[in-house]
Amino acid sequence: MKLMPEFFVAFRYLFSRAPEGGRYLRGAAIGIALSLIPIVVTLIVADGMIRGITDRYIELGTSHLQARNYIKSSNIETAQAMLNSVDGVRGAYREQQSMGVIVGKGGRTGATIRAVDPEFWEDAGGRVYLTVIEGDMRLETDREILLGRELASTINAEIGDTVRIMTIRVTEDGRSIPRLTPFTVKGIISSGYQELDALWCIMTYTAGELALPSELSAAHILIKISDPYKDADAYAVLLERSLGRDFWVFTWKDLMRTQYSSYESTRQMLLFIMALIVMVAAVNVSSATSMLVIEHQRDLAIFKASGASPRFTSHLFLWGAFFTGLTGSIIGISLGLLVGVNINPCIQGIEAILNFFTSLFHGETIKILDPGFYLEVIPIVIDWRALALIGVFTVLSSMLASWIPAHRAGRTKPIEILRKY
Repeated sequence: MKLMPEFFVAFRYLFSRAPEGGRYLRGAAIGIALSLIPIVVTLIVADGMIRGITDRYIELGTSHLQARNYIKSSNIETAQAMLNSVDGVRGAYREQQSMGVIVGKGGRTGATIRAVDPEFWEDAGGRVYLTVIEGDMRLETDREILLGRELASTINAEIGDTVRIMTIRVTEDGRSIPRLTPFTVKGIISSGYQELDALWCIMTYTAGELALPSELSAAHILIKISDPYKDADAYAVLLERSLGRDFWVFTWKDLMRTQYSSYESTRQMLLFIMALIVMVAAVNVSSATSMLVIEHQRDLAIFKASGASPRFTSHLFLWGAFFTGLTGSIIGISLGLLVGVNINPCIQGIEAILNFFTSLFHGETIKILDPGFYLEVIPIVIDWRALALIGVFTVLSSMLASWIPAHRAGRTKPIEILRKY
């Protein structure tokens, strides 16, 4: 027999108003939908977290690419001018980075000292993620610095305070001598991710040349291009050829390889665990198909007595499993998207409810997303390709789980059914 009768009979079993049979498939579809909602929400949150943290790192930290000179540091200005003239390069900025100790009125702590061309912080890509908590971002003199919010809180620094940065200078005879350089706090900033700017101490590149010892600091050029996710590798090859043998160009993927791999591994593990939930829900489709076969014994007898082949009968119930998986996928993915795109208001609402009850008992304020470990606001990133793969996987799992009861129904002889009725 042709495909169309199998298709429409299976469709009728699932969506008809008849009480028998179809209710099992509809229940299985609801189970699949409920299992897909957390998967879709997890995917959106994980992708949003990874993309949000990565964007902050490549816009404010490592930049899209870095050109490093391990032979001659005197050519850095010439290389910077050349990079700025390359088509597609949005900007090239000098940076000297070192570790030091910053001393304020509230104590002392270690800090990552970044001496960068001030224009770097004015780039449109970075300004999206930078928030000025207090003061001003513009460094007008070489004796002014910017502090990350957590760092400023640690040493109790405020706008206008004088802090001292202690670095180590190595003499010609190999002795290490501490150097204290006073600076005025011009601004307190935040990137929205505490781990990134918790140790930030930012000054101008010129100030870094005076305060940071060249032998204990790394000087390089931060490079920004139009699309760091697609074009970073191609530009790394192009710029390295243009700069010559003295320079090596690294992409943000090279500089963040370990961290980015960790993010991806965590994401894959979460999806794998969620996929197991879908497989369990798909097993319910097998049970629903078995019940459908039992309750439609008379229909099977009529089909087989009319000349229906075992293949027709098996395909009939496989189509039922297909519609069940498809319906559950559509409902589950749609509801998951609805929750996922509104995840920030949902979290804020849950926090408000929890804090209302904790306030009744004078408890501590609850923060679901601790700023010390997570972004304060989750970006919404939807991977349509991954959602399509999830839907296909769900439908195939439903059909695979229903293959055994469907195959048994196809092998059932009509005379065995008619004897029961």
